[in-house]
Amino acid sequence: METQPDLSGRVALVTGSARRVGRQVLLALADRGADVAVHYHTSEAAARDTAAEARERGVEATVVRADVTDPEDVDTAFDAVESDLGTVDVLVNCVGDFDDRRWDELSLADWQRVLGTNLYGTYLCSQRAVEPMREQGWGRIVNFGFADCDRRHTPPSNFPYFVAKTGVLMFTRMLAYDTQDDGITVNAVSPFAVENTVSDVSGFPRGQAAAFEDIVAPILFFASEDASYLSGENVAVDGGRLPEA
Repeated sequence: METQPDLSGRVALVTGSARRVGRQVLLALADRGADVAVHYHTSEAAARDTAAEARERGVEATVVRADVTDPEDVDTAFDAVESDLGTVDVLVNCVGDFDDRRWDELSLADWQRVLGTNLYGTYLCSQRAVEPMREQGWGRIVNFGFADCDRRHTPPSNFPYFVAKTGVLMFTRMLAYDTQDDGITVNAVSPFAVENTVSDVSGFPRGQAAAFEDIVAPILFFASEDASYLSGENVAVDGGRLPEA
């Protein structure tokens, strides 16, 4: 099994990769030889810094802006990546807003924003990526879920986020089925809490949140040749935590 998958000659697009975990995922893909597209919506300066750091790894890097809830924006971004780097071989759908207020404190616009960036953005980017992947007979799509969303758990807050991420996991399974004979795999990685998102880790497994490296590792595996017969899977990166009943 590859411990350091060689992605030389591949093109990877990571949504929301200007900062935080998306940035770490993108740089890890660059470390393995992939040419990379840094996507941002509002963080242009951070995106350009991330692209510059990727180029230091000896790969090509481009920067694209898009509102992932806008089909025209998504299409334009993919066109730009294809023009600069070639067909997107690896798509990581990382971007997604959340809102931890109670459901009855949220406006319709709040629901639409959270559902849009998490679920509709995953759908739109995947839709745009799939046909070129089918044409070349190879592709990897990795979506971001949430660790509790495929379990029996009803949180008091973050309603639209949980609804969206549950939809992402179902979309992952259905798209995996639809692309099973096309050389494409579609999988999900579902963190619970990541190192930059929480300050109180009391009660967490091992007394800590997931490190960026913990999230990156299964994504790299799903992008590798070793995972060519794994599709429709979800890896919960939560240290073995069980949600409260």
